[in-house]
Amino acid sequence: QAQLVESGGGLVQAGGSLRLSCAASGSISRITRMGWHRQAPGKQRELVASITSSGSTNYADSVKGRFTISRDNAKNTVYLQMNSLEPEDTAVYSCNVDRIGPPWSIWGQGTQVTVSS
Repeated sequence: QAQLVESGGGLVQAGGSLRLSCAASGSISRITRMGWHRQAPGKQRELVASITSSGSTNYADSVKGRFTISRDNAKNTVYLQMNSLEPEDTAVYSCNVDRIGPPWSIWGQGTQVTVSS
């Protein structure tokens, strides 16, 4: 069964940058959308950014102009470039794949991003 493996999280100072990667460990077909979500302590999970198979992107208002999502369809990998990071960006970031299923959605285990002030 295919799994998603995230990498690239860590600790960074405010104003810094991180690049998250999410790769499928096995073959995942019929992908419609790949995305990044985050959940901060005591808060609900929220969509950060998503990208469709045709390349259309969508961003949360809080990250527009700072984060960029991209994907490599051949590698089934999605990236999240995060610039001008703020302490409010501190959260566990998880990637997911929506596909024509079943399964309809696959999730990674998450990676911690901590931004210090």
